Amino acid sequence: MPNVLITGCSSGIGRALADAFKAAGYDVWASARRQDDVAGLSAAGFNAVQLDVNDNAALQRLAEQLGELDVLVNNAGYGAMGPLLDGGTDAMQRQFETNVFSIVGVTQALFPALRRSKGLVVNIGSVSGVLVTPFAGAYCASKAAVHALSDALRMELAPFGVRVMEVQPGAINTSFAKNAGAQAELLINEQSPWWPLRDGIRARSQASQDKPTPANVFAADVLKAVQQKEPARLLRSGNGSRALPLMAALLPKGLLEKVLKKRFGLSGSL
Repeated sequence: MPNVLITGCSSGIGRALADAFKAAGYDVWASARRQDDVAGLSAAGFNAVQLDVNDNAALQRLAEQLGELDVLVNNAGYGAMGPLLDGGTDAMQRQFETNVFSIVGVTQALFPALRRSKGLVVNIGSVSGVLVTPFAGAYCASKAAVHALSDALRMELAPFGVRVMEVQPGAINTSFAKNAGAQAELLINEQSPWWPLRDGIRARSQASQDKPTPANVFAADVLKAVQQKEPARLLRSGNGSRALPLMAALLPKGLLEKVLKKRFGLSGSL
């Protein structure tokens, strides 16, 4: 029975992926940070693991438990919303620790297990790393970094028979927008220079729920891609996952910025 480790399985994409792989006959190791989420995953029949993806000691203990690993899905992450300068370097640091640094740390810790089975690393990026929008700069930058490190890892792991696939979801029906909105509200205040543009900030935090694709449909796409004899370098799935990168590639930069500024209330002056 092939095995898979999926990080960030408390809800949304991670839980949908865990369900899909389990239904396909995989031995699923599903991680979450909170103990109550871990208990729920255990009750659902997964090998549930309480894991902070930036805890190196915990990752080493997990690597010893696994032995071999056929598929690693680096899914843990969140979206920091709001003006870049309101969040500052502290918000940027937190965003990159979870969305970027953890991918390197988790993959590094589990590399021996992946190498033994000539496994596959699946990094969950986002179309936001291709089409950059205002009020999501930290998130977009982190997902652009996921794209870059996935390309580098793919080349560096090839001699060991370990493959790398990046997944760029579009709009997926999860609690992402709710959590992003809560993050944005922590920054929105009357002292911010962007206070008059708060409606645009809120609109961006909810943009991922514009006709979203069901999470189970997205998970089925990922599972199908993983099971291919030669997994694709890049998988795009979900509403907007193809149209938005196409816009970024074809529209002149000035025109694209004009469209985005209008969409999120940045056309005027303050």
